[in-house]
Amino acid sequence: MRVLGVDPGLTRCGVGVVEGVPGRPCTLVAYYVIYTDPDDELPLRLLHLDRSLTDLVAEHRPQSVAVERVFAQHNVRTVMGTAQASGVAVLAGARAGLPVQTYTPSEVKAAVTGSGQADKAQVTSMVTRLLGLDAPPKPADAADALALAICHIWRGGTRARLAAAEAAARRGAPPRRGHAVRRGGAR
Repeated sequence: MRVLGVDPGLTRCGVGVVEGVPGRPCTLVAYYVIYTDPDDELPLRLLHLDRSLTDLVAEHRPQSVAVERVFAQHNVRTVMGTAQASGVAVLAGARAGLPVQTYTPSEVKAAVTGSGQADKAQVTSMVTRLLGLDAPPKPADAADALALAICHIWRGGTRARLAAAEAAARRGAPPRRGHAVRRGGAR
């Protein structure tokens, strides 16, 4: 599975592309940071972000997109910019017809470090180790985007299969491709 991970930000938006399968080491494909000028008008910044993400999706042809879910911060202006960038990232994936999944920062940290309380340095260190890189990806936005992609490969595939099985069960249809659905009460 090839995943494009996005650490949304209006000034710096991290993008990481990783390939892998659940339970196995992942492989780095590429990483980027998309910059927008804080002095530019908001519509131009969002347009630049949209065009850049659209180009990266077309170039790397991921099978899905993973975006960090916006969480509450004390700085409303920062949260607004992050939320706007997140919306652009979700739209870029949806426009390409790709499944898009969002993850909280603690889900991503737990997936790559084993602790939802890990700091940025620990996440960067583990991303470097997990991808077998000679040097840490910089800036941290790139490492965070790679962590999102790894998280999706390791957790998202399972989450997507469970959701598909649950949807099939609600429709009364058999699960697709041999995915089991447990029906009835506890065993």
